[in-house]
Amino acid sequence: MAGVSTKEIKNRIRSMESTKQITKAMEMVAASKLRHCQAQVQNSRPYFEILHATIEDIIRTNRDFSSPFFADRAEGKTVFIVIGGDRGLAGGYNSNVLKLVQSKIDACPNALVLPIGKRALDYCVSHKIPVLTGTYAEAAGVSIGDCFSIAKQLSKGFLAGEYNGVQIAYTNFVSMLSQTPDTMQLLPLTCDEELRKNGAESGILYEPSGEEVFASVVPEYLGGILYGTLCESRASEQAARRSAMDSATQNAEDMIADLSLKFNRARQASITQEITEIVAGS
Repeated sequence: MAGVSTKEIKNRIRSMESTKQITKAMEMVAASKLRHCQAQVQNSRPYFEILHATIEDIIRTNRDFSSPFFADRAEGKTVFIVIGGDRGLAGGYNSNVLKLVQSKIDACPNALVLPIGKRALDYCVSHKIPVLTGTYAEAAGVSIGDCFSIAKQLSKGFLAGEYNGVQIAYTNFVSMLSQTPDTMQLLPLTCDEELRKNGAESGILYEPSGEEVFASVVPEYLGGILYGTLCESRASEQAARRSAMDSATQNAEDMIADLSLKFNRARQASITQEITEIVAGS
């Protein structure tokens, strides 16, 4: 019985060592992808900041400025853009953002979801949530061009009265150890009245007019926000997966150490029993 017991323990140790190798490899892959995602976040910010400064300049220098993108509507559906992951093994990355979205959907009677990522799409299908489109089921394959296409489509629908608002749910990358789910309102736009009251003349001349330039810049601006939040979510996913795989590796090492201790005890007990049988027989 002692021999069988030690054999079973050795098999479990080999199994845990294989698991440890897999989790360690996944941790290293996630760390490599995380560096790439962080570079994308940094590279996307200048474009967004320039568009944001242009919008603020138009609002500040035109005191009688008005745009349909600021209109509050009671009719129409509210679109929620949900950015999730394509795979699991990332701790609470997917579940946290989906719980946040579910609470928003429960408070909105006419909710429509545009899922980005397989996990987000699967969640909508399993919970029978109306989906705008399932085209972007793979978050890793969504490009910056896709973000601008989505922004233009939603802006067009908002101006046509099909949607009364657009919100985006994503995961904000705070640090390597902290990622927080958050929501952001894209449409309607909000205007800071203090910015307009304290406005001054600008040396920039917009042709044909500030309103038309504003109408053409807004979809690009929203596309930039969408791409920025997508990069934040990707970085958060890789950071969460890296932390989860690091914890799994540590747990595997702890189990291997515990099994090794049990194996040594079982082998020692077997040797002691054999010595006792030899002494008793002699």
